[in-house]
Amino acid sequence: DYDQFCGVPRPTTLDAPVEVAWARVDVATFKRRWDEGWRPFVLDVRQPHEAAIVSLPMVDQLQPHDDLAAIVDTLPRDRDIVVACKSGVRSAKAAKWLTERGFKRVTDLEGGVVAWAEQIDPSLPRY
Repeated sequence: DYDQFCGVPRPTTLDAPVEVAWARVDVATFKRRWDEGWRPFVLDVRQPHEAAIVSLPMVDQLQPHDDLAAIVDTLPRDRDIVVACKSGVRSAKAAKWLTERGFKRVTDLEGGVVAWAEQIDPSLPRY
């Protein structure tokens, strides 16, 4: 009925655009904006043992992505939050979780610490 009524095929789930409620920033753009004076709150959502190996120099807080509820009330709502992890998977989950709780200024650091080490500071250890 849909095809006949509308005259176009019904979009499938794969055809529908995927929308997210948070921004994404690649490491080169983040570094450029940082150098220009942008100072978001940087939240590292990796495990402490990972941060002991390597960490971004501007991290404000380390909190595993699966335990953000423990600190959600302490996170700033009046400034940008950039969420980082090893490669971008956990930070995307954390960004989603934060936006579902009403945070409006959330940005996922694409590629995480791995991309930072590859593109910005090759002297950093990799794991």
